[in-house]
Amino acid sequence: MAPIAAADAVMPKPEDQPSRAYVTFLAGTGDYVKGVVGLAKGMRKVKSKYPLVVAILPDVPADHRKILVEQGCVVREIKPVYPPENQTQFAMAYYVINYSKLRIWEFVEYSKMIYLDGDIQVFDNIDHLFDLPNGGFYAVMDCFCEKTWSHTPQYRIGYCQQCPDKARWPDHAGPKPPLYFNAGMFVYEPNLETYRDLLGTLEITPPTPFAEQDFLNMYFKDIYKPIPNVYNLVLAMLWRHPDNVKLDTVKVVHYCAAGAKPWRYTGEEENIDRGDIKMLVKRWWDIYDDESLDYRNVAAAEEAAKQEKLERFLAALSQVGVRYITGPPAA
Repeated sequence: MAPIAAADAVMPKPEDQPSRAYVTFLAGTGDYVKGVVGLAKGMRKVKSKYPLVVAILPDVPADHRKILVEQGCVVREIKPVYPPENQTQFAMAYYVINYSKLRIWEFVEYSKMIYLDGDIQVFDNIDHLFDLPNGGFYAVMDCFCEKTWSHTPQYRIGYCQQCPDKARWPDHAGPKPPLYFNAGMFVYEPNLETYRDLLGTLEITPPTPFAEQDFLNMYFKDIYKPIPNVYNLVLAMLWRHPDNVKLDTVKVVHYCAAGAKPWRYTGEEENIDRGDIKMLVKRWWDIYDDESLDYRNVAAAEEAAKQEKLERFLAALSQVGVRYITGPPAA
């Protein structure tokens, strides 16, 4: 019998391991680790029931890995995925490495996962998204109005799916393009067959300006199902489509606009020196700086709460005259 390939080996799952998890991606030696730490602490603040898995590339340094483990993250190293050789003309050069996200379809020890970019913060619990029907790919529709979309017919025509009636798709431009999602957040189901097909399809698909986001939109177009933008608020929505945004209901904020990363924020870039942006950056920092949300402190508080509950229970037994005996430790 042929040996089982590493990609085909299903890891045994302990009984207490959740079958669902959040997952993010980290590469390199830069400061994006701060974003992932902020995300981990944000997930604890909203009391998510599920772990945060960090898919890391081999170039993530040991000290960054240690930080992630200390914040309670499940760290999984993955191999890089590259597009076909000599085909790397992207809107931004760093998009090339983002094809490595395709490895997360290999995480089949989980039945369903929610992917979140490292420049995202979760301000309200979204665990209920795991209950979306199986078989679909769920994500928030993107906006085509920023200059980074200038290579597209949507931008040149002035059409945006966020306000499709503002500038209708003209007949002379051919069929209206299918709905297009932002790949900074999506709900999916890990699957080894899908994983292998994704990598095989990539080998024969010429890369496009938005790299893995364009590729995922192409691959999942038939099962894509839009969800409300409260689950992935792209900051450009605040100035491009303000009527479509109710900030007090937003659960997930994506700090993806130029100059918007909270840990690099200066307010100098176009559209970023705004009151709503400053407020969202402050909310991110409030979570990042909150030491009570550090994993060790949360774990200690939970343990103390369990001990207090036990002591109250034993005290109640004593008050009603019930005796209890502490048994010897198990052999």
